[in-house]
Amino acid sequence: MQETTFDLSLPAVRSTSVVFASPHSGRDYASSFLSIADLDAAEIRSSEDAFIDRLYEDAPSFGAPFIKALAPRAFVDLNRGPDELDPALIEGVRRKPHNPRIASGLGVIPRVVANGRHIYRGKISLNEAHDRIATYWRPYHDQLQTLLDESNRAYGESILIDCHSMPHEALATMNLQNAPRPDIVLGDRFGSTAAGHIMDQVEAAFTEAGLRVARNAPFAGAYIVQQYGRPSRNQHAIQVEMDRALYMDERTLEPKSDFAAFKEQISAAIAMIAAIGFAKDQPVAAE
Repeated sequence: MQETTFDLSLPAVRSTSVVFASPHSGRDYASSFLSIADLDAAEIRSSEDAFIDRLYEDAPSFGAPFIKALAPRAFVDLNRGPDELDPALIEGVRRKPHNPRIASGLGVIPRVVANGRHIYRGKISLNEAHDRIATYWRPYHDQLQTLLDESNRAYGESILIDCHSMPHEALATMNLQNAPRPDIVLGDRFGSTAAGHIMDQVEAAFTEAGLRVARNAPFAGAYIVQQYGRPSRNQHAIQVEMDRALYMDERTLEPKSDFAAFKEQISAAIAMIAAIGFAKDQPVAAE
């Protein structure tokens, strides 16, 4: 793994309270990790939010910072709590009250990737788990909190857009009642992590960019929006799940031929979302 555990792109002038983040697009698959995995490189990438970092990389040009993970989700999941340790994978971890994420193998150190395929041949040590959390999880979250604190101080609010992708099949079991299949699913934990008017404007941004939007089903938001969404304190967090089939071939893990055109659609939405939090006071110069 690289010494730098995340990548932070700052605008020349920070002019919005909005912060964009991609915790699952990391693809730094070190040989030391793959050597203890029981999956090949393509299989292990099935849990990765491939190309989400490329789709949102224009955020700084609209005045908003963009932070992305470099370590892959299969190695350490930044959208889980640091205490969500899986006793079925990690030696010396005591069983706790039922946690559906841990039970399904998707704790902070995942045991499985998509379709329940096991990552490892055996268990890993507790020291290894703690090292991954200290080296990769904490720096990302410390920086994310710093970005939100800066927005809160400068603009009296912060708006976190937590950027993800979802497998096309994830919507197959939804009861759409003859409604069109959504391209985007926004999650705010049913109104608990973002004010309604913020959620409305984020939905409108994607809709105006030509995308169909649903809310909170089948994804209402996980650890990150729960941790950082505090609308009573003017700190808002919304999870954005995007259908992978819109821009990539899920079998080959390659971008589609019209990827650039789709990225322009997303950039249009980014511009509108950034405008939600345009500076009420003085813009912040990038350090």
